[in-house]
Amino acid sequence: MTQNNSIPSPTPMLKKDSPVDWLFIFKFNAEDFPECKGKRPDPGIFGGSPKDYKGKYSLQYVYASSENPKLKKGRGCVGNSLSDPLGATFAQIYFGDYNYVLWNDQFYGKPIATKGGPWGHSKGALAWNDKGEGMVLQVSTPSWPGSGSEKHPRPGKRKKGKIIGANENTLGTMDDDDIEVSQHFFATKLNKSDVVKVLKALQNASVVTSTRKKSICNNGGPKDIQALVNTLGKKSHSTECTVAKLSNGMKLISKPHTFGVPPWQLVSARLGGVPLRVASWWANPEIYSTVKGQHISCWHANLGIPGPVEIAVTGKWGSQTLGLKGGLGKNFNHAKLGVSKNPKKPLCIFGDMNQQGALNPNSDYIGQKCSSSQNGRGGTFYVFENEELFKSMTALLGGESASTTAPPPKPRKKRKSRKK
Repeated sequence: MTQNNSIPSPTPMLKKDSPVDWLFIFKFNAEDFPECKGKRPDPGIFGGSPKDYKGKYSLQYVYASSENPKLKKGRGCVGNSLSDPLGATFAQIYFGDYNYVLWNDQFYGKPIATKGGPWGHSKGALAWNDKGEGMVLQVSTPSWPGSGSEKHPRPGKRKKGKIIGANENTLGTMDDDDIEVSQHFFATKLNKSDVVKVLKALQNASVVTSTRKKSICNNGGPKDIQALVNTLGKKSHSTECTVAKLSNGMKLISKPHTFGVPPWQLVSARLGGVPLRVASWWANPEIYSTVKGQHISCWHANLGIPGPVEIAVTGKWGSQTLGLKGGLGKNFNHAKLGVSKNPKKPLCIFGDMNQQGALNPNSDYIGQKCSSSQNGRGGTFYVFENEELFKSMTALLGGESASTTAPPPKPRKKRKSRKK
């Protein structure tokens, strides 16, 4: 990349030319708020043609930002224009002249292979200028985004001698139906020191990327940042769950795969044992809700003691009940969100990881190990206090909870459920 120190830092956007310091978007599922209240561009603004997934999709959303921390309903189709917050935010990277790296454990060969454990169950994009000032965009969407620049379109996949699925880089144009279930997107502005901390957290979590593929990595800027980028795409052997404080006061927690522990109990412990309510992809092998003082054998002494973790299976927006369980179908959720259950600590949490794995050996099935599922993978979590956003998210996640009593372990059998 040509050195250009005049390029301003990338930043979250509410729409084109409307910057904010941070941004949170929750995309609804296809059962609760189907399709969208606007026209989807064909071709998509970042490439690809819209798929309707047999009518089972949603691009409706709510969002909040540093300008207005209270969640409100968005207009149009999220990620499909320069007038919506996700489209405007990602457009800075895709149509800009920034350094960037994208990571996703589910690229489906476009441009790199999907990887399971112990690789990080993490997805997102980081962009920065030649001073090292940047922005991180955490996403929960498998396969999206798959290119960080219009100069390097997303490659297709070779099948029976033909290239299929090339340039599919607008939300809702990929083969994987990311837009049937609920998803979340979180972005925050970073100074150079923050960019360094984010890169270290990503390396600690063993995120899936490649520094050799131009569509997902354009390395440049300060030499120390370039060196850290070059450590990505490799399995970490870290035995430390790190907590970094960013310049805006947010905390960034990074779980390494070597900690075979339930992910959201880890978050609670690293936040001093605060009780949490969490919505994620909650599916087989489920980690059920836990109570104060509950014994967890799959644990690490260095983490401290977790508080209770309540698993949300329904939520609410207005008068509409939301499905928040993980699963294949229109009424399910793949966002990874959490809030404190203590209003004196109004914590808002945005994560990478599902609440799947084990509290103890043999929790879900006979022979299950502590490294099962998400326990044995890496991931990151962004945490900050904001009372207004906390109230909105608490209402969004309000509803029924998973039981604190798990069923007896089952004989192990081959699972046919698709991984998210």
